[in-house]
Amino acid sequence: MFFQKSYIPYGGYWSTPFCRWQGSFAHLNSVPFAAEITTKALQERNISPQVFNGLYLGITVPQMHTFYGGPWLSGLIGAGTVTGSMIGQACATGARVMTLAGFDIEASADAGEERVILTITTDRCSNGPHVYYPNPLGPGGTGDKEDWVWDNFGHDPFAKNAMIETAENVAKEAGITKEEQDEMTLLRHRQYEDALKDDSAFLRRYMVIPIEVKDARGRKILSTVEGDEGVFPTTAEGLAKLKPVLEGGTVPYGTQTYPADGTCGIIVTTREKARELSRDPEIEIQLLSYGEARAKKGYMAQATVPATRQALSRAGISIEDVKVIKTHNPFAVNDIYFCREMGVEPEAMNNYGSSLIWGHPQGPTGHRLIIEVIEELILAGGGHGLFVGCAAGDTSAAVVLKVTA
Repeated sequence: MFFQKSYIPYGGYWSTPFCRWQGSFAHLNSVPFAAEITTKALQERNISPQVFNGLYLGITVPQMHTFYGGPWLSGLIGAGTVTGSMIGQACATGARVMTLAGFDIEASADAGEERVILTITTDRCSNGPHVYYPNPLGPGGTGDKEDWVWDNFGHDPFAKNAMIETAENVAKEAGITKEEQDEMTLLRHRQYEDALKDDSAFLRRYMVIPIEVKDARGRKILSTVEGDEGVFPTTAEGLAKLKPVLEGGTVPYGTQTYPADGTCGIIVTTREKARELSRDPEIEIQLLSYGEARAKKGYMAQATVPATRQALSRAGISIEDVKVIKTHNPFAVNDIYFCREMGVEPEAMNNYGSSLIWGHPQGPTGHRLIIEVIEELILAGGGHGLFVGCAAGDTSAAVVLKVTA
């Protein structure tokens, strides 16, 4: 087994709603926003920030002052003696901060130390930085520039393609039709609607709501966010009318996700400390393994399969042993390919929604999906859960957990 001593306290995790870019969170600096939400979540759980002696901050879109990263965040939440690394691994960031925390817990436990590590992911795709790179050798000394978010969505400097082209490449090679993508998207929408039942009962198990969004001075309330913002009504008729984005392609706008803003947090610690911090010490949540992989150039969605197989092998289980599966699925193509290759029925995964439906703030995306794996496993009485998602550079990351309830 890859990890043996790494646990998550029941309830020791949280997420904001995700807001479509240029929505209610569009003006908020990601680090102070993460600190505000973390402070609120810790207070609701009666957990003192003084308990932490480690921090991993996952962020992929630079914000003002994020040069100071983890130390800034830890100071804002009242854990001023804690330092911490800043991690950016595109859409794999949520899984990566969990894994680094697991490595830290395992090594410290072997040395007789007890660690309590806070993993925070936070990103704002809205109003991403416009970056100018000086180039003294450019014509007339003219430098280079890029829009951090938009230009990188549209161009992989190694594969020389846009994100959507990776989906089209996989669709073409695997024979995935637009009609199959429409059908998968409709299913994922229906599953998300289950999370909204009974006044969003599933989301309220972990989500920090409502959130009063204030102006830059922190005085005027601009809006109150009570759930995911940007999820749009979807019908079979509506999807059928949409044309593919690329000429001759199969992927319309309706079967892909959208950039978003948000923040998440998960505590990783030892078994004993997890029981102490847990809302119910009888519920155990164990981090078992991590997997990562890279597909051939320009075929990002395919990387989820070898990453999953690696994580399952390291956990010592098979896909048949997994009770809950959640995927970061920026394109419906991802889930179609994964289901075919892994022998999983589409209806057997992504209950209560996925990033295809509620958006993609990059760093926090996988973090939220891991949280939903945990909560669904608790509702199901325990078992093994899998998160897997693709990431920029034709890569993927996977995490396997076990819940005993």
